[in-house]
Amino acid sequence: MRILYLDLDTLRPDHLGCYGYHRNASPNLDWIAAQGARFENCYASDVPCLPSRSALYSGRLGIHNGVVGHGGTAADPKLEGAERGFRNSPNRLPWVACLARQGLHTVSVSPFAERHSAWHFHAGFREVYNPGQGGLELADDVTPLVLDWIGREAKRDDWFLQVNYWDPHTPYRTPDEYGNPFAADPPPCWPDEATIQAHYASYGPHSAREPRGFGWEEPSSLPRMPRQIASREDFRRWIDGYDVGIRYMDDHIGRILAALDDQGVLDDLVIVATSDHGENQGELNVYGDHQTADDITCRVPLLVRWPGLAQPRVDHALHYQVDFAATTVELLGGRVPELWDGRSFAEAFRRQEESGRESLVVSQCAWSCQRAVRWGPWIMVRTYDDGLKDFPEIMLFNLDEDPHETTNLADERPDVVARCLGLLEHWHGEMMATAQDAIDPLWTVMREGGPYHTRGKLEQYCRHLEATDRAHHAETLEKGDGASFR
Repeated sequence: MRILYLDLDTLRPDHLGCYGYHRNASPNLDWIAAQGARFENCYASDVPCLPSRSALYSGRLGIHNGVVGHGGTAADPKLEGAERGFRNSPNRLPWVACLARQGLHTVSVSPFAERHSAWHFHAGFREVYNPGQGGLELADDVTPLVLDWIGREAKRDDWFLQVNYWDPHTPYRTPDEYGNPFAADPPPCWPDEATIQAHYASYGPHSAREPRGFGWEEPSSLPRMPRQIASREDFRRWIDGYDVGIRYMDDHIGRILAALDDQGVLDDLVIVATSDHGENQGELNVYGDHQTADDITCRVPLLVRWPGLAQPRVDHALHYQVDFAATTVELLGGRVPELWDGRSFAEAFRRQEESGRESLVVSQCAWSCQRAVRWGPWIMVRTYDDGLKDFPEIMLFNLDEDPHETTNLADERPDVVARCLGLLEHWHGEMMATAQDAIDPLWTVMREGGPYHTRGKLEQYCRHLEATDRAHHAETLEKGDGASFR
């Protein structure tokens, strides 16, 4: 068994051709999708980067593993405690360690552990290659390491190779000489001019007025990233930067596939492609970032080519990404650790059937503090700390009718809100009843001052709003009229 795991940072599904995108941004990923299962509704349980990969690789949701933020106590996993033996309990083995126990030689090409001091990410890997730029790597920095390994080792049996690309992540830095393959292609129709103008007049880190951020601005020499998004033309330049990064990364995926074909191992190779989170590109007035527990940030692509097992099809069921980790363990003949939250759907996968969850609860505690319930066509977002953004306490969106989350239906549909709040309360009760302690890490983040990326920046941001003719928004934030316990 040979498995290629493509870990593609910051990749929203609807910018891939296989998910319906009108631009040819992903021909190689589309090829993978055409040969196997494409999952429509796969969600990272905890976002963004550090909580997401911590959940996937531990098999446990953030409320259980302790990692829900990007700083403070909740950026490190909970200790096993007094029950820890000479080694960690097999009931809580991480994903890659499970694969290694099943006889796979596990290899990582990724800077992720260093970027976030997430050294637990290495657990189970037999070889680790760190490109060394902390997530600012171009595909040109990653691919040579991968090709070198393939040239030396691809023909051996039983390996799992994780390849981590970062090119869709800001700053958009695809080399100038690559050009713009989409110069003749129209950008997405949304957001329209009126929406952009409304966003420009509003506020929030990475909003239309400051898409490069505030107080943590990206470098000045970024021709693919306008400093403001004040018009459709600005948005086109911005979204071209994102899409070019995807296509540039996809080209490098093509190089990897060609190298594996040259080694004679492509035909029976298992390929999994997914992401740690999506990317808001105007949704909720966040551009080029992942600051919310909404559908856009939490929904991720999942493409699975498994020769002899996965026929070309589309799976519409609701899944946590950690469910697929559990599924791989069972498909390879292993046992899912008892303390995992991931539920295997291996039998349904073998039968080409759908078997998902009735609802999901997803979390964001790095840029704001939110939990959201995904149920039916709905997503309800409950905000505990707005992260200096214009969010009410409850937002409700019908994703079938409003995929860009433009109309909050919370007041109009109190019945759906009540149902979602009930699902959230039930989920929370189950999670706390099965936790190793009585600590919900979301409230750890709140007690330590709120989400890491906006913690302590209220006064600085309000002065910035006043200097940019938005003093009325500064007054709103300082009065605490938004959803915040600052």
